[in-house]
Amino acid sequence: MSARAIVNTALKPLGVPVVFLKYRGEDETYIRFFFYDEKSALNAEDAEEATGFYVQVDIYTKDPSEYARLETGVKKQLVDAGFGRLGQYDLYENETEIYHKVLRFYYAQNTEEE
Repeated sequence: MSARAIVNTALKPLGVPVVFLKYRGEDETYIRFFFYDEKSALNAEDAEEATGFYVQVDIYTKDPSEYARLETGVKKQLVDAGFGRLGQYDLYENETEIYHKVLRFYYAQNTEEE
């Protein structure tokens, strides 16, 4: 399964739209993700045995309670799927009055699984 599919599958139970790169819907609450780096995580005999994926997950909502629920849910779902959490930070977009949470994770995958 691709790393993108693993993220989608892990976050789907949260019950909000989950999209790769760009959201085009009408919902006020959604999750967007993208990979900001991808590189070899393990090499053996001049061959890449595992790939490291660095993913950013962005939560967007106008509802503070959803913000907290999704922050907890994203962390749990991705850690349970084998991701390591690298960091996170809070943003607030004044023009649109949207809470924006940024979470970053790392995932290593054997090249045979990709």
